[in-house]
Amino acid sequence: MIQETKSLNDQLGSIVEAVRAYAGVTGKKAINGASRFVKPDDPIHGPGDDGAVVDVDGKHVIGCGEAILPAFYQHDPYGAGIAAVLANVNDVAAMGGVPKGIVNTVVGPKETTDIALQGLQDAAKMYDVPIIGGHLTQNADTYALSAFALGHAERVLSMAHVQPGMALLFVGCLNGHMREDFPFFTSLDTQGPTLARDVRLLAKVAASGAALAAKDVSMAGSLGSLAMLLEYSRCGAQLDMAKHPMPEGVDPARWLISFPTYAFWLATEHDRISECVELFEAHDLACTHVGDTTASPEIVLNHSGSSMTLMDLSKESVTGLWD
Repeated sequence: MIQETKSLNDQLGSIVEAVRAYAGVTGKKAINGASRFVKPDDPIHGPGDDGAVVDVDGKHVIGCGEAILPAFYQHDPYGAGIAAVLANVNDVAAMGGVPKGIVNTVVGPKETTDIALQGLQDAAKMYDVPIIGGHLTQNADTYALSAFALGHAERVLSMAHVQPGMALLFVGCLNGHMREDFPFFTSLDTQGPTLARDVRLLAKVAASGAALAAKDVSMAGSLGSLAMLLEYSRCGAQLDMAKHPMPEGVDPARWLISFPTYAFWLATEHDRISECVELFEAHDLACTHVGDTTASPEIVLNHSGSSMTLMDLSKESVTGLWD
């Protein structure tokens, strides 16, 4: 629940300001540059969603990739190796898929690449997904780490399925802590033994039809990631921020721009809400109906009778791919 400061309006205003100014949100605009080279025909077949779907003999193969922030890789190569696998597995999950393999590219001094590769290996074991190949360059002056994933989905979750009147559910693990150096909320220490199981729950709600669209909460934070889920359809949202799950003792403005180990937005029909909630809560994960999609393109934050518009998707977007 949003914590009170001087007034509720001040709290909502600070959250809107923090999200809109956050580099994890503003930096996504560069993605628009890809449309000069790869036409974004639809988010399911890429680019534009968490992953791209390739239809192979009637099966949905998911491909995705992530580049890790060089400053983070240089500062914490082991954590960066973990994050490279985590980000890709979450992207596959957000498409309704099960991860099948990870490929990576690692560049840097030997002492750094060795630590990063250990992080990649440990994360692969934790998520029960094999590292199937990659590329290694040892270089004293350059730091770069990327990873790529392949997955399979029985039924695809995608922003292309979002329509007005859907329920928006926030799913996540709140049992963790915020890192002091980077805006990451980690639940690895407590959730590690169940992460492989937990991340595959998205494929279950996809296959059953209980959920129709999803977005993993990543560098854009919770509200920025939600805007990315909605920007293709230009649907807006009415959110009850009192219902948005938040860890105890964490400042809401910081939580809402953080990258959690395990957090997703789901879009579903109202008659399937309980099915989703029961599945995730049975595995000790938060799953809460926070709001609904709207035909009006504004994303509106509500709390105790006060409201503020976060973004008007008829006039702006996060990635700019669909402008």
